Amino acid sequence: MNGDHRTLHVINGSRKRDCSSLFEPDAWSIREEGFHPERSRFTESIFSLANEHMGVRGFFEEGYSGDSLPGTYVAGVYYPDRTKVGWWKIGYPEYYARLVNLTNWLMVGVELDGERIDLAIGRFRDFRRTLDMRRAVLTRSYVWQAADGRETGLTFTRFLSLADPELACISVTVTPLDHAAVVVFMPALDGGVINEDANYGEVFLDEVERGLDPEVVFLTMRTRKTAFDVCTAMTVRLRLDGAGKESEKIPFAEGHRLGWRLAVPVAAGRSVTLEKYVAVCTSRDHPRETLARTTTAKAQAAGERGFTELLAEHGKVMAEKWAEYDVEIEGDVCAQQGVRYNILQLLMTYQGRDPLLNIGPKGLTGEKYGGGAYWDTEGVCFPFYLYTDARVARNLLLYRYRHLRAAEENAARLGLPGALYPMATMDGRECHNEWEITFEEIHRNAAIAYAIYSYTEYTGDRSYLFTYGLEVLVAISRFWAGRVTYNPRKDCYMLLGVTGPNEYENNVNNNWYTNLMAAWTIEYTLDALDLLAREDREAHEKLVHRLGLTEQERWRWREIQQKMYYPYDDELGIFIQNDGYLDKEQITVADIPPEDLPLNQHWSWDRILRSPFIKQADVVQGLYFLPDRFDLDCQRRNFDYYEARTVHESSLSPCVHSIVASRIGYREKAYQLFLRSARLDLEDLNGDTRDGLHLTSMGGTWAALVQGFAGMRVKDDRLSLAPYLPSGWRKYSFQIEFRGRRLAITVEEDKVVVGLLSGEVLEILIHDRPYRVSKDQPAIAALRA
Repeated sequence: MNGDHRTLHVINGSRKRDCSSLFEPDAWSIREEGFHPERSRFTESIFSLANEHMGVRGFFEEGYSGDSLPGTYVAGVYYPDRTKVGWWKIGYPEYYARLVNLTNWLMVGVELDGERIDLAIGRFRDFRRTLDMRRAVLTRSYVWQAADGRETGLTFTRFLSLADPELACISVTVTPLDHAAVVVFMPALDGGVINEDANYGEVFLDEVERGLDPEVVFLTMRTRKTAFDVCTAMTVRLRLDGAGKESEKIPFAEGHRLGWRLAVPVAAGRSVTLEKYVAVCTSRDHPRETLARTTTAKAQAAGERGFTELLAEHGKVMAEKWAEYDVEIEGDVCAQQGVRYNILQLLMTYQGRDPLLNIGPKGLTGEKYGGGAYWDTEGVCFPFYLYTDARVARNLLLYRYRHLRAAEENAARLGLPGALYPMATMDGRECHNEWEITFEEIHRNAAIAYAIYSYTEYTGDRSYLFTYGLEVLVAISRFWAGRVTYNPRKDCYMLLGVTGPNEYENNVNNNWYTNLMAAWTIEYTLDALDLLAREDREAHEKLVHRLGLTEQERWRWREIQQKMYYPYDDELGIFIQNDGYLDKEQITVADIPPEDLPLNQHWSWDRILRSPFIKQADVVQGLYFLPDRFDLDCQRRNFDYYEARTVHESSLSPCVHSIVASRIGYREKAYQLFLRSARLDLEDLNGDTRDGLHLTSMGGTWAALVQGFAGMRVKDDRLSLAPYLPSGWRKYSFQIEFRGRRLAITVEEDKVVVGLLSGEVLEILIHDRPYRVSKDQPAIAALRA
């Protein structure tokens, strides 16, 4: 898989819409025909399931001795892994937070007449694996072939309940096709797991308590240092041809692994099914002293209710989610499949139920990036939640507000005032330990500020801004004011020694995007303070007094904002990404041999740093955030120059470029980049899906359709649409929430229809013309060519 970028070049180079050969094209499922051990970790990522509370990779219930990353994770449960660097520098974080790989509860070993089932060493046929996206259910089946030719069918089904996120259910059905057999099931819990990427090979877990009796098995593990207790409990039920069956449970315990053996004689053509009911509860949510009792009771209650009832309850929740969040596309099954897959993973990963949680770049699908929150959330993922459920977006903002004191401490460790939000965090403290990122990629602050602006503009609700947001904005502005350098020879302010969004250039001076967004943040902070003073002078005076904000400080901020330096090339008519960028050999992505992609897997870091190639949207990120500041010709010149040099080796990049391409009229390019974003993981376009899915960029896929193709934004305090239909599509539709209303938007070949599903009458703009929308009368406008 790694290095195979044939699909990438097809998508970037032509209108070809063929889906990946890895999975069957289908609007509602991801289907794999045949097992490919060389890409087992890739498919484990693709078939990951989650329910916001916990997640599990798509590894095998019956065990697999080949290459695999068995991963089961619980949101918010982490370990502070000691920082590993070659040269310690003042200000470095002491640890890198890692999402802990917890008790493996998926295990259901299977023996047939004494032979252990293991696809790494045995013979089998008709392997099929299907993710039913409509129900968020994973099934897998194959026919096992014994050495003497006897054949046995096996089917595995799993789901993580969205109705009760502390529950997961597994069903394993075994059918001897042409022989009688003794089928042995070995359901188990295994706490002897490790994090594969631990810096020093440390074990992150200690066993606290266990229980093994005929009715329920439980295992409580405690994370070292952070002392999270995670109790996992299981119970099982047996069925023969669908009817309940009793069987002796023979207990076993091997190290931190404990479970039962259940032997069942099965005649030819009959089916025996083991249903495994799992509860996973933590001390984050329950008192430690009653944790085991709570967890075992939950598992036993699930067993009493049964697989069918729990699946129906889970399916009902999924149906309700799809009724609100689905995006329908007619005429492009590749795009439809990709978009639905992205939405499904977002819905399974984060729904805002726990305001102490955020969205890690890999969600709950792998260990890379540690599982902490990055600026990815605000930079790319935020619009998905803002436009569909503003309450969830507000929770994401509150997450950052709660971490303000830690962000101030982070800035202080660097000798600076104000607040520097961490590059990666679990609890507000910085836990990223690459110096060019930790110390220099300070633009992340701007994404936090921009999310506050986006929320306030979209919802029209200023309560968050006035109650919480201004305190964050003032702290960030103080950081920028302390971080800039005044250049008296040019009478301007500069930001030196930074890394912009393009991480293929480090320690540069005057990254245009960083300078732009620093000045914008200061400007927005000052404007918001003035707005508060006009609307509530008493509240303004109290805030200014509490924060110790003086007129002199504000005056200096205004000077910084007005005198910020922006690198610009008159001859090319473009913003220079950073000082010295144009001194590089200005070749383009078209000059790179296909076998060299992705660069980060084939080139030395030295070669990458000396090249002009851009990892992700940098200047274009600024055009995306602040489009009204630049006319279309300016945006086109900069897009043309930098898109030709962008390799999109960050998952955050294609969606941003797609939105800007839509805005400037590059519809074909916008579609190509949208499709790349939508199918990034399904086609392993960056060659690293084996490490986990790119969760935060999946929100960007949705935004590329809604903000890009549909041209949705707020304009003159009204919802505004400027939609078009990508070539070859017959229709697309989606729903949004806007200021207490729920709207259904459909774009067809000749018109756009906006219907009001709930809420009061609303006036909107379509192609800058006003339309009134009510429950009885949708807005219908002709689609512009």
